[in-house]
Amino acid sequence: MNIIINPPRNEWPALLQRPTLDHSTLEAAVLEVMGNVRLNGDKALAELTQRFDGVLLKSIKVSEAEIAAAEQVLSPALKAAIAQAKEHIEKFHAAQVQEMERITTMPGVQCWRKSTGIEKVGLYIPGGSAPLFSTVLMLGIPAVLAGCREIVLCTPPGKNGAVHPAVLYAAGVAGITQIYKAGGAQAIAAMAYGTETIPAVYKVFGPGNQYVTCAKQLIQRDGIAIDMPAGPSEVCVLADETANAAYVAADLLSQAEHGPDSQVLLVSTSARVAEQVTVEVNEQLNDLPRKNIAIKALENSKAILIESINEAMALINAYAPEHLIISCANDEAVADLVVNAGSVFLGNYSPESVGDYASGTNHTLPTNGYAKAYSGVSVDSFVKKITYQKLTQQGLQRIASTVICMAEAEGLQAHANAVRKRM
Repeated sequence: MNIIINPPRNEWPALLQRPTLDHSTLEAAVLEVMGNVRLNGDKALAELTQRFDGVLLKSIKVSEAEIAAAEQVLSPALKAAIAQAKEHIEKFHAAQVQEMERITTMPGVQCWRKSTGIEKVGLYIPGGSAPLFSTVLMLGIPAVLAGCREIVLCTPPGKNGAVHPAVLYAAGVAGITQIYKAGGAQAIAAMAYGTETIPAVYKVFGPGNQYVTCAKQLIQRDGIAIDMPAGPSEVCVLADETANAAYVAADLLSQAEHGPDSQVLLVSTSARVAEQVTVEVNEQLNDLPRKNIAIKALENSKAILIESINEAMALINAYAPEHLIISCANDEAVADLVVNAGSVFLGNYSPESVGDYASGTNHTLPTNGYAKAYSGVSVDSFVKKITYQKLTQQGLQRIASTVICMAEAEGLQAHANAVRKRM
């Protein structure tokens, strides 16, 4: 990792660029795939799965027998780990469920808001080189808590034509039974528009590569909602002179191993720590099974030396990282300066990995700078909030003159009449 020293603010936008494909080429490729699925349904899915995943499927839907068999394959230790992660994620997300409260805005006028689960939701679980069964828990648990009636899960099959058993087991633990073998942009299209086998949904969730992210953004044109633009993973570590270089390097590599298009960013106020971290990264890299993937990701990554914590936080807020680790003295005070980030990890003993798996917070987070305007997935992501109001005759009389005056001022006489007739 090259160390960049005190770059001026006018250079920050260029320094903080994410690795991206040419958007015109990307969108054209994704539109072709999506159009094929929309037109040809299951047949297109089978052809695309053979082309991109190298497997000819007999059935797109995962059978009950496959789900049952997955439980027999997993070790007791992994099952116990999944159970504990589920407990923590469920506890954190259950606290987000809001009770309905009626508000009297004036005598005789009551307003309230009711949370209603989105009826049909689709969950996308990346596969590829690392089947993310943890994402099944992160999406499935809040969907169930929100009361979604139909939960559809799509994930790419392995070369053997099967879904990874940990993904199937996690789905069972989360309470999901509709599982389909489909990945990439074609899976997003299938959930958005429906096929003979896969039902159409109202909102699509889940992380993925740039093709998946592009597909999610494109389906919005047709009125299908998405959680957020969640693309390749990224982490930023803020380290002062108190940081442990070995810990910081491990955190950076934990994201670099996700994929070659992942990005890691080190921001430090200490030249000594920045140099030590680069040495540690090189040493720890040699022991990683996914070394070649991490090396490619590190080509997109930077170490930036900044003079003060305040200036460092200004740069980080401009970057808006998916994950932010604050390895500093007075970490909670520094955290008060955070404006743009998906999820924040404080101190030397809060590695980003715990949020990925089992602390309880959700790991489906906005990337590519979208943390400036988006939140991570929560129970709120799976509900609609419908407002209600009820007025008594006396309540309407009390508010009538206000409504009539405002309606007439806007030139909307029928609005005024709707109140005046009741008087």
